[in-house]
Amino acid sequence: MLLFSLFRNQSHEETILFGVFASVILVFLLIDLGVFNKSAHKITTKSALYQSIFWVFVSTVFGCLLYFFDPGKDVAMVEYFSAYLTEYALSVDNIFVILLILKYFAVKEEYYHRILFWGILGAVFFRGIFIFVGALLIAQWHWILYIFGVFLLYSGIKIYFEDSDEKIDPEKNPILKLCRKYLPITNDEMGGKFLAKVGGKWMFTPLFLIIVLIETTDLIFAVDSIPAAFAITQNEFLIYTSNIFAVMGLRAMFFLLSGIIDKFYLLQKGLSIILFFIGAKMLLEIIPYEISPELSFAVIIITLTLSIVFSIVIPRKEKPSEEIG
Repeated sequence: MLLFSLFRNQSHEETILFGVFASVILVFLLIDLGVFNKSAHKITTKSALYQSIFWVFVSTVFGCLLYFFDPGKDVAMVEYFSAYLTEYALSVDNIFVILLILKYFAVKEEYYHRILFWGILGAVFFRGIFIFVGALLIAQWHWILYIFGVFLLYSGIKIYFEDSDEKIDPEKNPILKLCRKYLPITNDEMGGKFLAKVGGKWMFTPLFLIIVLIETTDLIFAVDSIPAAFAITQNEFLIYTSNIFAVMGLRAMFFLLSGIIDKFYLLQKGLSIILFFIGAKMLLEIIPYEISPELSFAVIIITLTLSIVFSIVIPRKEKPSEEIG
């Protein structure tokens, strides 16, 4: 019901496209869980590459359908790809934090897939709530968009000067503390289960806590990505579909980039520039001055491309190690 309420004012064409979108997501999730990954196993780089290509291809085809269903009006397609690229790029930081959480708790690699599957399923639901609430608030008070703009400017500046090597301590997560305080938890992974019966009593496993951490981490990242999407377009249909297609590709991208993610050290700077640009674009509407969707898309893709290329071409300077006295 929540997803359909998101698109209460959608056109006939958008209704058809949402049916295509929902079918693709549902079918893939069922096949993924019930056919390819019935048992816990390590995902190979080759498999991750194929899955990444698949989701990029499907996301691109969906974006092209937006154009063909409404010929002559390419604005929706451009806004969709702008929101998709922004979310996809922001997911890289998300991957780094998820990897840190999994390494911190010494999770076996064969459980990575199951954890990320349910984590992303939760993201599909919670991001729907975020977008629904955001759309309702903006419909009532349009000036909230300008608050989003200020927030994105702040986030862009903060991320630019933030140390990308800053360590995150999962133990400080307040949700994790509440779970440990009020839920019965066993120290045994119980073969990759999230809930198991121990001595006649149902108990949660450490993997359940990791799911909780990943979900709360995703919500934190959504605080940046959802306002950024609203700055690109106020069409909740485009926001949700672009967001979820990017999130669905996140898991495959995790297995593909987990070993080399630190190589793209300038991507964080590129993301900060994008957030700053999108925030400024939103605030310029007060004047009013409107930056075209095509220009926004060009800025996003050029910034991402340059940050990746420079990360590869320009060697990263190693920080001097502390001298031992």
